[in-house]
Amino acid sequence: MAYDLEEQEKLDALKAWWARYGLLVAIVVAAAAVAYGGWMGWQAWQAHSSRQAMGYFEALEDAARLGGADATARIKAAASTLRNDYPNTGYAGRGVLVAAQALQAQNDLQGAREQLEWLAAQRKQPALQPVAKLRLAGLLLDQKQYDAALAQLQDPPPAFAALYADRRGDILAAQGKVQEARAAWQSAIDGLGPANSLTPVVRLKLDALTGA
Repeated sequence: MAYDLEEQEKLDALKAWWARYGLLVAIVVAAAAVAYGGWMGWQAWQAHSSRQAMGYFEALEDAARLGGADATARIKAAASTLRNDYPNTGYAGRGVLVAAQALQAQNDLQGAREQLEWLAAQRKQPALQPVAKLRLAGLLLDQKQYDAALAQLQDPPPAFAALYADRRGDILAAQGKVQEARAAWQSAIDGLGPANSLTPVVRLKLDALTGA
């Protein structure tokens, strides 16, 4: 009898607890289920988006590699889709670099510039943004837009400091600013170090400038 009474007390306590907290528990469980379902849906959408972006990237690469009469249009179309529909994927940044290189090779400098300007403004592409700025500075140098080129080389990330200094030297030399170009190239040499394969190239430019 005592055992039955004890069990009944536990059952009553459980009922009382459920009456007090049951609705809250049900809400928490439902919220967790919704959150999990949302997370799974987000993961599925991300995977789908990545596959779609990869498809456009591969189409862009094919157009750049195969060429042809309509290559420029296909490159620009694929790059535009990546930029507009999949801007936060790695394929967008990589695709833009491929497109810029291909367009520049086809002497479509304005088209290449537009691609690089987009990527140079993308802070969500920290790995590729510095590359775009460096290449954009080179393109602007070729177009003799020196101030615009130098503007792309402000505040470089540490890993790009020497490369930016080298490109800055190129621009300053083109402007006839010999002392500033010399300082920039020397900074590039110091940053690259003697083992870097680019160091002899920069040293040749520095020596030629000194000889001049």
